[in-house]
Amino acid sequence: MPRVDVDGLSIAYDVIGDGRPWIVTPGGRFSKDYPGVRELAVALAERGNRVVIWDRPNCGESEVCFRGGSESEMQADVLAGLLRTLDLAPAVIVGGSGGARVSLLAANRHRDVASAVAVWWISGGVFGLLALANYYCAPSVPAAWNGGMEAVAALESWEEPLRRYPANRDRLLAHDSRDFITVMERWMAVYCGCSGELVPGLPDAEARRLDVPALVFRSGASDPNHPRETSEQVAALLPNVELVEPPWPDTEWIDRARGLWQGFERWPLLAPQLADWVQHTLP
Repeated sequence: MPRVDVDGLSIAYDVIGDGRPWIVTPGGRFSKDYPGVRELAVALAERGNRVVIWDRPNCGESEVCFRGGSESEMQADVLAGLLRTLDLAPAVIVGGSGGARVSLLAANRHRDVASAVAVWWISGGVFGLLALANYYCAPSVPAAWNGGMEAVAALESWEEPLRRYPANRDRLLAHDSRDFITVMERWMAVYCGCSGELVPGLPDAEARRLDVPALVFRSGASDPNHPRETSEQVAALLPNVELVEPPWPDTEWIDRARGLWQGFERWPLLAPQLADWVQHTLP
């Protein structure tokens, strides 16, 4: 698997196809190898595109990293650096769930790397955002507090990046536990919903000025983690946006939670809408 240094971090990635550059970012702390991610890239590549899939820092085969105002902000900066390093900017930046947040932050913080942005499953609401703080950061705080960094390294949430890129274990253990707790608490605080910021790290005022072409897929009314109203409110902020229905039923996210499907296997269904939108939107 190709690797490249981006801002001092070793980042794992792959490039599929030829043509207009795109970059796909998964959700959660899932890697580029999670079911559905590569398949979406292949479906886009078959429509004449060159598509990057990558492991964000703290995911898959890339290095762990604990800098920045939030984890998503740090990952957005690395996304921009990766596109510049690969000489693929500007690109169509797309992603779902956590990948939606990273995509929006990257487009806002680094306008030069974004020709367009498309997002689905935008996390939001009190429950949705606090669930992220609890999922991404909360388990690491008592582990570091009571057992030091060895206890953090034993957590399930860090298992994949430590296993798939063994150098990450030493990198994690080298952190001072108190400093690490400070980072985790800083990252947690970003998910505490506040007025004027629908997407953590993206002030509403800046979203109103984010004039790159944008495509927002409406979330399901049944989805408590990515509320429908959040997708509609984000679309209302962006000045150059289309709000569209996704190619799956309203229950798509909760069907995943119920175990009817496991990964992002149905993401390739997005490819026709994404490709057609870009074809009609960009020169």
